[in-house]
Amino acid sequence: MTTATTTMPRELPRHVNLTTGLRNTLTLTWRNLVQIKHNPMELVDLSIQPIMFVLLFAFVFGPAMAGSVKDYLPILIPGIIVQNALFASMTTGVGLNNDVTKGVFDRFRSLPIARSAPLAGRIIADTVKQAWSMFIVMVVGLIIGFRIETNWFNLIPAFGLLLAFALLFSWVSVFVGLAVNEPEKVQIFGFTIIFPITFLSNAFIPVSDKYPSWIRTIMEHNPVSLLGDAIRGLLVGHKVTDPSAAQPVLAPAIQALLWGVGIAIVFIPLSMRAFKKNG
Repeated sequence: MTTATTTMPRELPRHVNLTTGLRNTLTLTWRNLVQIKHNPMELVDLSIQPIMFVLLFAFVFGPAMAGSVKDYLPILIPGIIVQNALFASMTTGVGLNNDVTKGVFDRFRSLPIARSAPLAGRIIADTVKQAWSMFIVMVVGLIIGFRIETNWFNLIPAFGLLLAFALLFSWVSVFVGLAVNEPEKVQIFGFTIIFPITFLSNAFIPVSDKYPSWIRTIMEHNPVSLLGDAIRGLLVGHKVTDPSAAQPVLAPAIQALLWGVGIAIVFIPLSMRAFKKNG
């Protein structure tokens, strides 16, 4: 005689310790980075688009705005780097939306891993991709004539500042990616919001008295302008409108980070609520 036995399903732990959670996060970070091999167009977007923007703005608008491409690059390259960092943050929302709509998050929830690991892994992986995109802009800028007039070691705090702000700003993309039902809507949001933010700044042209006072106020206090000023101070060292005057770094950097912290304070709770709702 044989006795039929049944195997009770193993109950998955509801909580994991910090070490396991970090290991889960790093594993999913690597998973998101390895996906580039299967979806090379993602890396093409992060590489080709920055190159296109740099070349178009430098050679089409440079002579008209600054008299020559060389004179325009100290304005353009820091501004393009900031703009590109914000656009690259939208990939976080697109990736999260794809994972949610295709049921990938449902499969993750069936595993004995930290509940936050899929979200944290996506954000960290996309921060690495943003660093790659910034590197591409800098290399292209150096090739066409941009020069670091201060110290090459200043690239480290410049990139650190940009990545810190991009990480804080990416929570906007996280919320949008979890709140909408199609990846295309995340991209529409990116173009609708980020384009006005970057063009109403000093990313591509210095703030001038020729603008109406309300536009000038927006341009001066825009986080993109603050980041652009901090990056120019670190890499160029002087104001683009007055080469004899030093460009402040600490004040605009702190103000930009305060903007980022404020954005994160608003959108982290909204993102976590949307995350739980999708669960």
